Amino acid sequence: MLFSIDVALVSGKCQSDHQSLLLELKNSLIFDESISTILVTWNSTTDCCEWRGISCDVGGLGHVTGLDLSCESISGGLDNSSNLFDLQSLQSLDLSLNDFNITLPTRFANLTNLVSLNLHAAGFKDQIPSEISKLTKLVSLRLSSVYDVPMKLEKPNLATLVQNLTELTELYLDGVNISASGREWCEALSSSLPNLKVLSLSNCFLSGPIDASLAKLQSLSIIDLSGNNLSAPVPEFFANYSKLIALQLPSCELKGILPQTIFQVPTLEIIDLSSNMLTGSIPSFSTSKKLTYVDLYLNQLTGEVPSSHWEGLLNLAFVDLGHNALSGSIPLSLFAIPSLQTMQLSNNRFWGQVPEFPNVSSSLLHTLDLSSNKLEGPIPSSVFGLAKLNVLKLSSNKLNGTMQLHWIHRLRNLTSLDLSYNNLTVNAAGSNSTASSLPQIRDLRLASCNLRMFPDLSNQSKLFHLDLSDNQITGLLPGWISAFNILQYLNLSSNLLVGLEKPLSLPSLLTIDLHSNQLQGSIPVPPSFIVFVDYSSNNFTSSIPHNIEIKWNLISAELGYVFGLGIIILPLMFCKRWRIRSSIISQMEFENKERAMEGHQGHQVAVRCEEI
Repeated sequence: MLFSIDVALVSGKCQSDHQSLLLELKNSLIFDESISTILVTWNSTTDCCEWRGISCDVGGLGHVTGLDLSCESISGGLDNSSNLFDLQSLQSLDLSLNDFNITLPTRFANLTNLVSLNLHAAGFKDQIPSEISKLTKLVSLRLSSVYDVPMKLEKPNLATLVQNLTELTELYLDGVNISASGREWCEALSSSLPNLKVLSLSNCFLSGPIDASLAKLQSLSIIDLSGNNLSAPVPEFFANYSKLIALQLPSCELKGILPQTIFQVPTLEIIDLSSNMLTGSIPSFSTSKKLTYVDLYLNQLTGEVPSSHWEGLLNLAFVDLGHNALSGSIPLSLFAIPSLQTMQLSNNRFWGQVPEFPNVSSSLLHTLDLSSNKLEGPIPSSVFGLAKLNVLKLSSNKLNGTMQLHWIHRLRNLTSLDLSYNNLTVNAAGSNSTASSLPQIRDLRLASCNLRMFPDLSNQSKLFHLDLSDNQITGLLPGWISAFNILQYLNLSSNLLVGLEKPLSLPSLLTIDLHSNQLQGSIPVPPSFIVFVDYSSNNFTSSIPHNIEIKWNLISAELGYVFGLGIIILPLMFCKRWRIRSSIISQMEFENKERAMEGHQGHQVAVRCEEI
């Protein structure tokens, strides 16, 4: 939050009635003492103004003016009878990130001196009471809901809630079901909140278009309307917000031409218009020198991206132009931005060679995704000098040349590598001696890389996803694969494998694909919780084991996104084919889930208590 209250902890003795109220509050609340870091420390032997989570007035009168019980694992003990509401000197109250699981008590209205109220993700649900509108001194109000049964604004509606809160500069109602039309919610805000600086209404079931009345709020610096069905173009008047710092409109069903003027606001630092249906070309950022974050992922943008558009952006840390129809060569100036940490340009039509990175030793880049383009030529040698690189995805291009796998030993932070489906030859020979020096990779994809032998991955303890399909790997499946205790996806299909050094024992495996090899002998028994098994087009000589048990309920519970559960068994009759399928997930769905797993949920990330 931008708002803060300037209070000081004082050494003077707090008022005895305040100390008694706080101790009674502690005793009435239900919380986990093993997690608590505030309530568990309160006791009658010390002055309450010295307690954690407590702020007292600057004048030294012993009035408790601030109470912070965020992340205290509170799960009950708060209702209209709570003595919390007798602490009428409170100016700041933070109960965020708890699990009260109740409707918001109406007695919050007693705390008439509140300037800041933070109930973000506190487990409150159902209708927000009209009594909140009596807190007329509020400057910051955060009622964001992430609960299974979210809060809602019906009676009162948004207009009734804010009509008396004229001092508000920050309003967070993320996840609250407001269900209002564009004119309704825009006029409610513009008519009552003239000083508003922060407007955060993501996932509020708002509809569009955004009404022109919102243009009255000229102090707006942060706008987050993510996940609402606005179904309209981006309003041009957003460019008139002279103090705009962040504009976040992902997944809003926005359509029409991407407005160029918004990108010319000199104060702009964050812009997220991802997952919409915007058309047009990438604008110039020449006057937005403060930009740190640009996300235009999954739109319908076309045309070339001039290198001049990115010059002078010395603070840019994140850029995602993926899943558009952009063409031409990759802008050289992007590779020269010293602050850049994430560059995602996948699923476009970029062609030409991948540029070399200047100033490799000082680069901060940790994610480079250029997959699914038309890039050609060798992988630039400078890529293997990017010491902070965590994710490298260059798959589905036309890259060529020979790459020695041991080159990645310099990338000590690398956890994800995908070079699949290029014209590359990846040489794993000679890398055996340096296996212990390779980084600990979580996701390794080298499909169709002309591999002729298994790379020595015996020291890899964190492998989660391994794809070496469509190569010319011969011989036996190495025994060290069974040491991958957290491996969930294994694809070794379309190789020349003839057998297993020892039976597979992979306790976490959910998907195994060994089809189109030359495997002989008995059919390996998959784990009972497997989701996908494909052993087809091999030379197995045994019949299907009778002791195979597929626990479908367990699969559904563990994955949470299984689609079209089913089973197809083709016995060993003529072609010695055996295939068990239990889920079919489209490539697009899989990519979207990967993106979510990698934390790409827009610029804001939910705060967990253990991170504070």
